[in-house]
Amino acid sequence: MPDKPSRTRPRAVSVALEERAMLSPSELARLTGVSTDTLRHYERKGVLGIPTRSQGGYRLYPAEAVGRVRLVRRALAIGFTLHDLAAVLSERDRGGAPCRNVRALVAERLAELEGRLSDLAELRDELQVLLRDWDLRLAKIPVGAQARLLDVLAGRPVIDRAVTRQQRTIRNANRRRLERRQ
Repeated sequence: MPDKPSRTRPRAVSVALEERAMLSPSELARLTGVSTDTLRHYERKGVLGIPTRSQGGYRLYPAEAVGRVRLVRRALAIGFTLHDLAAVLSERDRGGAPCRNVRALVAERLAELEGRLSDLAELRDELQVLLRDWDLRLAKIPVGAQARLLDVLAGRPVIDRAVTRQQRTIRNANRRRLERRQ
């Protein structure tokens, strides 16, 4: 009796079909609007899984990676850091429920944003006053004479607070950079 034809695909054909269901880095990058360098950065930061490799050694991402990259982009847009996301997504991938932590992080971002908006509104008002003062000052001196407008910035409380906030922002950015390296 002749052998029945096998209903299973040969291994090479099966792998080739599986690989077609996978995405190359350039395909994933195109579908998500990021660069392939960004994908590698996301892998290093732990927000995107390490891709499998093709038989030829090329990186291959599952189709679900499209949703993951889009999720990361949206979370970054609302103020998450890659460090925050790595912790949240790692917990979620392990079956945990980081929902309360996510909510707390967003509440923290909102409070920071409200503070920055308040600071910006205060600075806007101060700049309007400053421009009026400068216009009066300029009207009193001949064209071409120095008015030394920037010298009057010293001693203005709103400007001094803006300088302090700027220094704090730089310190915080440096601290976050150090945390990410660890």
